[in-house]
Amino acid sequence: MRSGEVLHLSRAASVQFIRPITVRVIRVLTDWHTYDGWVWIDAYQLNAAGDAFRRRTLFLMPAGVRRPAPPPERVATRRAPPPPERVATRAVPAGPAGQGGATIPPREAVVPLGVRSGRGRACRSAGTR
Repeated sequence: MRSGEVLHLSRAASVQFIRPITVRVIRVLTDWHTYDGWVWIDAYQLNAAGDAFRRRTLFLMPAGVRRPAPPPERVATRRAPPPPERVATRAVPAGPAGQGGATIPPREAVVPLGVRSGRGRACRSAGTR
């Protein structure tokens, strides 16, 4: 047993595990004296989601420990690329008829919504208006 290893403990490991539990080993307590074939470990008990919820010191037989099979590797599925984002726009009115008439320069023709002309947030945050 090594640190970080996940173990499934049942009655085969010790009579204290009436209901099987899953733990993640913190460390094996080698300096604690035990009977031949038994060990003490510090471990985190894991819930169904695999999250640690309780720290425990356990006395068990390594011969009865079962190591759960690793979860199957996920197969990468190919997804369709997301559709291109659409930007909401609004038309900017043309200037007076004497200054270009109904013709709108291409750059000013469409302005994305939420974009202000003139002073923006940068000016207000600096304290100027």
